[in-house]
Amino acid sequence: MNTILVTGASSGIGKATAIHFHQKGWNVIATMRKPGNEKDLKEDARLKILALDVEHKDSIHAAIETGITHFGSIDVLLNNAGYGAYGPLEAGTDEEIRRQYDVNFFGVIDCIKAILPHFKARKSGTIINITSIGGLMTLPLFGVYNSSKFALEGLSEGLWYDLQPFGIRVKVVEPGGIKTDFAGRSMNMFDIAEFPEYTQFSKTVVEKFADPKYAKNFGTPEMVASVIYTAATDGKNTLRYLAGKDAKQFWFARRWFGYKFQMKQVKKYFGIQ
Repeated sequence: MNTILVTGASSGIGKATAIHFHQKGWNVIATMRKPGNEKDLKEDARLKILALDVEHKDSIHAAIETGITHFGSIDVLLNNAGYGAYGPLEAGTDEEIRRQYDVNFFGVIDCIKAILPHFKARKSGTIINITSIGGLMTLPLFGVYNSSKFALEGLSEGLWYDLQPFGIRVKVVEPGGIKTDFAGRSMNMFDIAEFPEYTQFSKTVVEKFADPKYAKNFGTPEMVASVIYTAATDGKNTLRYLAGKDAKQFWFARRWFGYKFQMKQVKKYFGIQ
């Protein structure tokens, strides 16, 4: 029986993925920073809930070791834990900007490094990193977040080459807008009190994201979980999996009409002069 370890399984895509794989008959190691607060996922013979904070290496190693001991092996590592920093670069503190990378990028590196000895010993394994359509293009005021996902895209593509000789597949799933609490507890908004020149623009961007005409193309965590399951089970060496109608539309425009056209459309949509 196959086993997946999911980071950030307390909500959104991570929780939906844990449920989806469990329903498909997989063993699931659902990890999160505060497992004591979890109320929806229930442990059983095929589901184990463990503490894992990607900012603390000891917890990463402990969760992986416990998961292997409990189920015998791990077949898929899903690096899902993450959050978004939002706001103009100059409004972000050094701590806020560095933490964005500590969680979204360096935390993923630490998880991968921790699982690789196990995968290499077995000569098999799949690493799936959740990036974003924002890892292929940027949106206004999301430059810090988008850049962390750009970095993860580059890392994943490099590992795609490096790990194939060991029988290890590397994949990325790139969701577009998703109906989760990402804009709530998964969003860190920079304080722009000292930069009032951004106030109106920031308000406009938030309103545009909340526009029903835009949000109607958002997907659901369950939809992304289905794409993740495909990536984990299709047996292909495909690197990238777009998830969501808007993600596919954005990437189609950028790929076939060029980045200048796509950026011009974004500029027009957000009213940037």
